[in-house]
Amino acid sequence: MSLPENLSQFATLVGIIARLRAPDGCPWDRKQTHSSLRENLLEECYEVLEALDEGDSGKLCDELGDLLMQVVLHTQIATEAGEFELGDVVRSINAKLIHRHPHIFGTKKVKDAEEVALNWEVLKAEERGADTPILESVPQQMPALGYSQEIQRRVAQVGFDWEDVDGVIDKLVEEVGEFKQAPSQEEKAKEFGDLLFTLANIARRLGVDSEAALRQANRRFYRRFTYMEKVCRQRGVNLGELSFEEQNALWEEAKKKAE
Repeated sequence: MSLPENLSQFATLVGIIARLRAPDGCPWDRKQTHSSLRENLLEECYEVLEALDEGDSGKLCDELGDLLMQVVLHTQIATEAGEFELGDVVRSINAKLIHRHPHIFGTKKVKDAEEVALNWEVLKAEERGADTPILESVPQQMPALGYSQEIQRRVAQVGFDWEDVDGVIDKLVEEVGEFKQAPSQEEKAKEFGDLLFTLANIARRLGVDSEAALRQANRRFYRRFTYMEKVCRQRGVNLGELSFEEQNALWEEAKKKAE
């Protein structure tokens, strides 16, 4: 069989996926289901986020391709099962974008991006229906910090929010006190959850993406600790045998050298 041509065309990707899923196609691709691909889809999303965090446009291009493949693969599986087709996916998002941008495709006037965002939420609420809970459409499979920030953002849109960030910080101090006084491991876990919830709220109020901030902190830790290991190998010492004071001094060195 000849190799696919026009590799820059979306239709070529659709054709490749269909070929892989054909009766004489790839055994691995043929056995996949919506359920079996859940982890793959999530992994590809995280790899896109990593490329964004790193500011690596070449990597972002590759990872977006991997994510697009997941979309097409799920669509092919659905087509084979008679659930929906690619045209339905495209039609749905096109209709949604047109409906949520009446200031572009209609006559509505807006003054700035903030008003666009407010209108977007109003239109989403219309799509959900009056009896649908505000938080129902937030995927509970989201990472916990991101989910926390999103549900707090949703309820803030109907006025359930602190007047200013100082009030949230005062709440954080209160939660720290409750955590310190928790009498059992179970209560400590509960209060620790409240602490994280409040921190996510502070991040939201300050315009900080809590998930991205924690990912960046994790990377900084990774780079610094890896530097510590490297220096110990070069100096012929065992990191685990250093005193806490020596390890901490090495950590401070890593903070300056491994950024």
